[in-house]
Amino acid sequence: MDGFLKPDDKLLKRHRRSVFLDNKINLSFNTSSNNPNGGLTKQGNVVNKKILNQDVVYKSIRPVFLFLRAMGVFPYTRIKPGSATFPLIAPAMGYSVLVFILLLIYVIFIAINRITIVRSLEGKFEESVIAYLFLVNILPVFIIPMIWAETGRFTEVLNAWTDFEIIYYKVSGKILPLNLKYTGMLVAICLPLLSSLSVVVTHLTMVDFKVSQVIPYCILDNLTYMMGGYWYMTCQTISHSAGILADDFQTALQHIGPAAMIADYRALWLRLSKLTRDTGTATCITFTFINLYLFFQITLSIYGLLSQISEGFGIKDIGLFVTAVSNICLLFVICDEAHSASQAVRTNFQKKLLMVELSWMNTDAQIEINMFLRATEMNPSAINCGGYFDVNRNLFKSLLTTMVTYLVVLLQFQISIPDDTAAIQGMLNSTAMAASNANASRN
Repeated sequence: MDGFLKPDDKLLKRHRRSVFLDNKINLSFNTSSNNPNGGLTKQGNVVNKKILNQDVVYKSIRPVFLFLRAMGVFPYTRIKPGSATFPLIAPAMGYSVLVFILLLIYVIFIAINRITIVRSLEGKFEESVIAYLFLVNILPVFIIPMIWAETGRFTEVLNAWTDFEIIYYKVSGKILPLNLKYTGMLVAICLPLLSSLSVVVTHLTMVDFKVSQVIPYCILDNLTYMMGGYWYMTCQTISHSAGILADDFQTALQHIGPAAMIADYRALWLRLSKLTRDTGTATCITFTFINLYLFFQITLSIYGLLSQISEGFGIKDIGLFVTAVSNICLLFVICDEAHSASQAVRTNFQKKLLMVELSWMNTDAQIEINMFLRATEMNPSAINCGGYFDVNRNLFKSLLTTMVTYLVVLLQFQISIPDDTAAIQGMLNSTAMAASNANASRN
């Protein structure tokens, strides 16, 4: 890449120090989210209000937000665009606490019932493992308090998206053409229906059908899958924004003017790259928990299916199959969408820059392009959970590999149990025969 451009190294070194730090747009406005006016300043006030009225990103994900807020998730306060906050004493927080307490009471009642059932089981080992599946199903109730610890960071990302929209308009001269509003509505309608249907099918085929138990399981499944819906919509927003930004930049290069225009697009890309990183950091605790929860769900469900191969599949295996497939799909979507978003922001954007014809540009423009390339190379744009691991397709592969290891261990343990039982039964029979022979000899 160093040999890609023609400007001399001395001139490049004078600009290299600003690749990461010089990310301010050369325009007369300020969009800091710390501004008490919610990102509005006297200069460009009319333009900023026009952008804030559009509120493209928030309106695209709003149907998912409304559903999650109805379930007590994301108790933020947002009076106007760019002003999202997380006050601990607010109606939204009070409602979230109330929902959590009521749901926790309901879940504790069901957990006690399930523990009683597990203790009373005297059948095969695999039946006990499958019974624990319904105990694992109640764990998503803890998503609500986890979100309380992360809503503050989430509001910062939400405000940063508003700033990004304003800056995009200043650079490109148009509203961000995201066009994801109907996708958000479709996700908010279809996911709850599908998750509720899977819960009903599971209970009809695996356990005694009790409406009092199905309702909380539906709520918890809706909560889990709608968090996946939020992740999907956020990653789609990042991917579409990166594609729009790349296309606009390529179009602008056909009529390139001053080198400052390239610097403006570089600064805009740096903001999008930071939004990509902050998306994973803002909800790292919650989605680490969700990934682990899905991992255990998939492992137990597939084990239940494999353990029935020798006896043939029955009606109860339909519920296990539905649970396994739906959780695998959700885990794949979480990993794949994060991977696609990271690729769109970095790799796909780099391809656009590498295809730029530089021979007709002046020296300043070539230097700006070079700095742009270095910025995309050295600024990380991967979505990760708090810096511990990246959320991508490799994560999905690693979880599946680990799951196979656990399945092998469980199946080996299951195979060893009948042998031990047979040995114990043989010892009991031998003891009984010896006792009967002794009694016979005495007589």
